[in-house]
Order: sequence, then structure tokens, then C-alpha cells
Amino acid sequence: MVTYFAKPHSYTTDDVVEISAHGSPVVLRHIVELCVAAGARLAEPGEFTMRAFLNGRIDLTQAEAVRDLIESQTLYQAKVAAQQLDGALSRRLQPIKQKLVELIALLEAGIDFAEDDVSLLPDATILEQIETVRAPLAELSASFAYGKIVHEGLTLAIVGRPNVGKSSLFNRLVERERAIVTATPGTTRDLVSETVAIGGIPVKLVDTAGIRAALDEAESIGIRKSMEALAEADLVLVVVDVSQPQTPEDADLLQQTGTRPLIVVGNKSDLGINDRWAVAGGQKLCTSAVTGEGIAELRTEILRHAAGEAGAQVESGFLTNIRHEGLIKDSLTALDAAKAAVRGKVPHEMLLLDLYNALRPLDEITGATTTDDILNLIFSTFCIGK
Repeated sequence: MVTYFAKPHSYTTDDVVEISAHGSPVVLRHIVELCVAAGARLAEPGEFTMRAFLNGRIDLTQAEAVRDLIESQTLYQAKVAAQQLDGALSRRLQPIKQKLVELIALLEAGIDFAEDDVSLLPDATILEQIETVRAPLAELSASFAYGKIVHEGLTLAIVGRPNVGKSSLFNRLVERERAIVTATPGTTRDLVSETVAIGGIPVKLVDTAGIRAALDEAESIGIRKSMEALAEADLVLVVVDVSQPQTPEDADLLQQTGTRPLIVVGNKSDLGINDRWAVAGGQKLCTSAVTGEGIAELRTEILRHAAGEAGAQVESGFLTNIRHEGLIKDSLTALDAAKAAVRGKVPHEMLLLDLYNALRPLDEITGATTTDDILNLIFSTFCIGK
């Protein structure tokens, strides 16, 4: 079936012909070969989306959201990307940029028309207006901590001494028998990983070898890998056998996590909870990998650690892109320089340089001012035909 979209009523605003066929790779490849033989050429990576941007159909944040939508692993990631594609970030930035432009215009007018009795703004008013721009930008910058996790996910290492039920807990979270489980301590010798969605956030679970004094070379290598996984993880699940008293190995392992974010999980609660088990601060989550008790609460706790305090409060249009985050920080730095200039009684001509330096990064986010290097960097990561 062939569909014709007359310009400007197409994705790119060009005249576009779409050919739809059955999903056989052989048939699709043959259609493409016939088109190329008739004079067509294969699109460059991201060419359709780049044309849509260059022709004014979408701004740069929406163009980048197309890639995020394609790469989404969870429904929540796709929802966030769809919000960005709908212009959520641009809508959040627009009033901020407008206030900054208005301040620049007032200062420019005060300089250009000083002879016509256009009064200069008092320092207190300038500082107040700079802060009305800076405050929402700072909030937006703070949203990146949560947005980065939504976009990239996080790594969670499950560690503990042998036979505390790490692999059983891992299988419960994965919801299938992914890791081998036996009654023999030290069954897991290598890292086993699986990515699952928890609250829409991709979480890479890493099951590790039990940490103890190694009995052979293979176990020693597995324990070393466990310690590496612990060091590299964004969040650590320290699993203990809550039916037994705390051991020196448990205490040592809790100490080795240092300041890394962790959740202490008291597993095997179905066998009873030993009264002599103690964790620093008394905080531990009791679970049973056998019965499933506490698993829902554990998922909630993982999500709480992943989202932090901002998770529940983040509105649409938050930062998920490291390029955007860097530009927002550049803008905030320039605004701080502008505030210092006002307090230092610097002439308004010099103050305007700082304000323009604050405006330029915001323009680069939406694409109002971009260079070919930035465009090539963004669109080169797209797949063909998008």
C-alpha cells in the first residue's frame, strides 16, 4: 500500500511517499532494492528527524526525544520520551527564557535611550529579576538526578555471605528461575545479571558469589568479582539470614559498603526472626524468597532509593539528557556571574554579557541557536529511517 503525504502535511514537511508491505524481511529488502535501482538512496541516520527539525516541524528537544522513544526499555521511559516529544521541556523552558529576554531588553533600553530619560533599573530590581530566572532553572537542574536514572536505569548488586538466599531473592525479583539455587553454600561462582523494570525504571540486578574466605581458586575469583560489582553498583542489597544471629562476616560486609546507598534485607523470615540480629540503626527489611513475603515492600524500597526525594515530586519536562543538563549548568553559572556583577556595581554594558551568556545555552537546548557540530553529534546516533 502506497500513501502520499503532500507538503507540508508530513513528518518532515516535504512531499513524502510511504510504502507499506507485509513484514517479511525478504520482501521489504527487495522493495528497498527496487527503489534504489529506480534512483532513490538510503537515508542517513536520523535524516528524517533532522529534516523535521531543520524545516521547523519540531525543536531540538523533541528531535532528541524521538531517539529516547526508540531506545525505551520500559513503558514509563516511553511515556517520558513521549512527553518530551510533545514539547514538555520546551514549554517549561519558554517562560524562563521569556523573563530573561525581558530583563535583557530593559537593560538594553536603559543604555540605548538614556538620553530620552529611560531610567536604569535599580540594582535590587535587577537582582530580583535574575532570581526569578535562576530559581526555576535550579529546580530543573536538580531534576536531572532523577531523570538520569529514568533514562539510563541503575545497577543493583545483591551481596552477602554464602547460603543467605541471594540467588533465590534474585530469582524472585526477576520472576523466573534465572540463577541456579542449591542448598550447598557457594553455588554461585560468577556474576549473573538481568534487567527488570521496577516502577518503570530499568534496574540491572547483579547476583554475586557469596563473600567468605575462599575455599578454591574459582571461588576466590568469584568473590573478587563480587567486590568489584559492589564497588560499581548504584545501589547495594546486602542480604543476611535473619533466622540466624548476626555473624562477623555480616558485620564486615556492612562495613565494606562504606557510604554507598544500601538496603539491608533480612531473608529467610519464613524460618523465624532471630532476636539477636542487629543492624546499625536497626533498619532492615525482612523477606522470604520462598514464600514471597516482603518482596513487594522490597521493590517499593528499591524504587524509593532510585527516585530519591525528587521522584514523586518531579513534574513533566524534567531533564533526562546530559547535554541539556550541562547547558542548564552553564546558564546558572552565567546568572551567578551576573548577580556578582550587580553587587560589584559593574556597568550594565558588562552585565549584559553575562545575561547573554545565560541565554545562549537555553537557545542551544531548544535549537534556536545551534552549530552543525551539535546537530551532527545528535543525529548521528539515530538509527536509519528515523
